[in-house]
Amino acid sequence: MTTLEFHSFLRSCLKKDEKLEEFILRCEYVSGQYEGTQGFTDLSIKLKQLEIENSINNRVFYFAIPPSIFIPVACAINNCARSQNGWTRVVVEKPFGRDLESAQQLSRQLATSFREEELFRIDHYLGKEMVQNLMVFRFSNSIFEPLWNRHHVKCVLITFKEDIGTDGRGGYFDNYGIIRDVMQNHILQIMALVAMEPPISSAARDVRDEKVKLLRSVAQLKLEDVVVGQYGPSKDQTKKGYLDDPTVPRGSITPTFATAVLHVNNARWAGTPFILKCGKALNERKAEVRIQFHAPATQLFTNQPQNELVIRVQPNEAIYWKFVSKKPGLSCDLEQTELDLTYHSRFEIKGGLPDAYERLILDVTRGDHNLFVRDDELEVAWQIFTPLLKQLEQKRIQPIIYEFGGRGPSESDLLLQKYNYSRNLDYSWRGDKK
Repeated sequence: MTTLEFHSFLRSCLKKDEKLEEFILRCEYVSGQYEGTQGFTDLSIKLKQLEIENSINNRVFYFAIPPSIFIPVACAINNCARSQNGWTRVVVEKPFGRDLESAQQLSRQLATSFREEELFRIDHYLGKEMVQNLMVFRFSNSIFEPLWNRHHVKCVLITFKEDIGTDGRGGYFDNYGIIRDVMQNHILQIMALVAMEPPISSAARDVRDEKVKLLRSVAQLKLEDVVVGQYGPSKDQTKKGYLDDPTVPRGSITPTFATAVLHVNNARWAGTPFILKCGKALNERKAEVRIQFHAPATQLFTNQPQNELVIRVQPNEAIYWKFVSKKPGLSCDLEQTELDLTYHSRFEIKGGLPDAYERLILDVTRGDHNLFVRDDELEVAWQIFTPLLKQLEQKRIQPIIYEFGGRGPSESDLLLQKYNYSRNLDYSWRGDKK
């Protein structure tokens, strides 16, 4: 592909904008091989030609490449394509290893080419608006801190649901599974922000220190606190099951669904279960945090639903507090309703919210690590899940088959009931209907 052909490709992909042509003319295409150093030497020569008028030249390298070549590419950039009079930064996409050992090895090998402050391990979920708002919501509103503990919170449910299957990506997905692909990173990062102690400042180091402390307090996962599933065909047979994907190995037992209950052994959260739930080919697409509170000490009214704080990450970004109110009229019937902060209703958002990647790439250029995963944070996350993954694989635990388009295995609901999560079937959030 030539640069002109690349420009034509960009025009076919990008939305029309008054600055589109200006942007496209700043784009160049350089072809090369991953193996060896010649391709990266040629890249550096091209970059120097483009940088000739600049006194300071900064370079960002984004690793949207297979994990198997992270290290040779990092070494080649370090040896041949570093900036000589500015900073060099490297963005690494997940997966960051398959388990604790491989993640530690990857970190050690990357450290031979780049310092930790030059590495940006990107988890795009940390760039989402509502995930970013978690810290502001928690630490800028004094009403929540007295309630944010085991004395008031009964359980926390963090959910990530997709309504699509692997769609031809089964070969890639089968090497990792839903726990490695979603739970160990996206959902665990959200849990850390929900449960961590207040940092001494909003600086990246202080925030990440508190996240690491929290994750180190998580007890070892027990197999009886985990449910794994794999989607089969839909009830009407219009959607194929995971094993029907020709890219998936025959007889694969890789989970496409998982629910796990984590326990945090610290003074704030001891005894409060954190339930992580994620899956593909489910009945809807959404990601949210549900913080459910204990019932009042004295029950003056019968059949009283639980108070629940819901943070909707996507879609229809919102924060709403479910509480009980008397129905208007002569009776004393109760109804669960909500205090609702739906973003698109409350705020004037022109052009939509910034994409998570937009925000994160901007932070890379600023050198802000706040929304990126540090090496010790990655290591402790793998320490939580590696023993479980080994048990599942060594014991060849068979995933429970569930229907494409359903809610997942019924055993997951039973696990939630075991830890006292209450689901109010009579309540429906109006934001889903807007």
